Amino acid sequence: MSKIHARQALTPDGWAYDLCVEIADGRIRRISDDKGGGHRSVDLLLPAPVNLHSHAFQRAMAGLTETRGPDPSDSFWTWRQLMYRFLDRLTPTQVQAIAELVFMEMLETGYGAVAEFHYLHHDIGGAPYHNLSEMAERIVAAAQNTGMGLTLLPVLYMQGGCDERALQGGQRRFGCDWDLFGRLHDESATAISKGPEDHTIGIAPHSLRAVTPEALARIREICPDGPIHMHLAEQVAEVTEVRAYHGARPVEWLLANADVGPDWCLIHCTQMTDTETGGLAASGAVAGLCPITESSLGDGIFNGIAFRNSGGRFGVGSDSNIHIALWEELATLDYSQRLRDLSRAAMATPDRSTGRYLFDAATSAGAQAAGRSSGQIAEGKIADLMAVSTDNEFLCNRSGDAVLDSLVFTGHGRSCVTDVWSAGRHMVRDGRHIQRERIVARFIEVSKQLGQDI
Repeated sequence: MSKIHARQALTPDGWAYDLCVEIADGRIRRISDDKGGGHRSVDLLLPAPVNLHSHAFQRAMAGLTETRGPDPSDSFWTWRQLMYRFLDRLTPTQVQAIAELVFMEMLETGYGAVAEFHYLHHDIGGAPYHNLSEMAERIVAAAQNTGMGLTLLPVLYMQGGCDERALQGGQRRFGCDWDLFGRLHDESATAISKGPEDHTIGIAPHSLRAVTPEALARIREICPDGPIHMHLAEQVAEVTEVRAYHGARPVEWLLANADVGPDWCLIHCTQMTDTETGGLAASGAVAGLCPITESSLGDGIFNGIAFRNSGGRFGVGSDSNIHIALWEELATLDYSQRLRDLSRAAMATPDRSTGRYLFDAATSAGAQAAGRSSGQIAEGKIADLMAVSTDNEFLCNRSGDAVLDSLVFTGHGRSCVTDVWSAGRHMVRDGRHIQRERIVARFIEVSKQLGQDI
């Protein structure tokens, strides 16, 4: 059992002071005002959110896709072709090393767990590995080696588009028919069951372009429980294609044809009408937002204010992992609303500041999206926690909502995070992951092997 004494902490009842949090068996066992010995003393204690959307392998591409190709209109679709070429050189050993760096960086920025949207299933060229779940097991091993909480989301990817065209090039490493994917998911679930108690599994039909309506209708046959994640309404071309083949826009079609509810997480949703925004909010599903990646790829701007006003729930993820930065994800989301509407403090509410509202939303909805009993400093919850130093020039010993605003908007939130616990595993101390040197050295070795040309 370990104890943390916090001079201030954010609890479900609001801000609390001089709090003692006792951790046992990965959960918060007791909260009290005990000031006895044996504590780790921290300035500020916060729940550590879930990173609800990640493609770990893409971290090794960061910084390598910023030149313009022969197409004068560079876009998400040209970036995607570069991504396919890049992944056509990755081995399982390299993927594990990349994932370990990614999970380390997530922990250091304040995330306590990740929902890994895992679609890199097969060998180069698309042939399944002899061990069908080889790549999934590498992700699981990376989470175990770094102490990261994990919701593994094996991805069903069946076709190259709504016209059912065959997968091409790098896409073939993703592809499964129904039966093959069922076996892969079963074997991935077995791998998860051998790990820590807080590791779990869900399922991810990739998108309306990549799965058939028939397969989507049967998805619970493969994964009866656990969260369902899917990319939805990310790009204008996607909206056009889905409407042409299915007779409705992506969000419109999904809400009419699937039992969308609180166990669903729809990723991006940057191309929605006002009616779709209200409908998605009413469903209880989580909108999985990745503002840094969405900015990088030119996806568009999420209808954040309308979604909030309709009672919608949203969390954040690092997606392409071009920049793993919890606080900047939240700031980028709010800045996008400000730029669109020529406003300030866009997501603030009458009773909560901007930073407070964004952080509360991300912790609550992130836990929901991952199917993880975390997101609160409360007895019985998984002990996903972060400690923050406030005695510095960025936070200036502030308290209450002002300290969250300073973490989100000063650009130095990460440098103030001193400790992170994932299910009670104390993996970040004094701002550094306890295995940082080993993980970074291995990643640099892999980066040299991969080179910088795509």
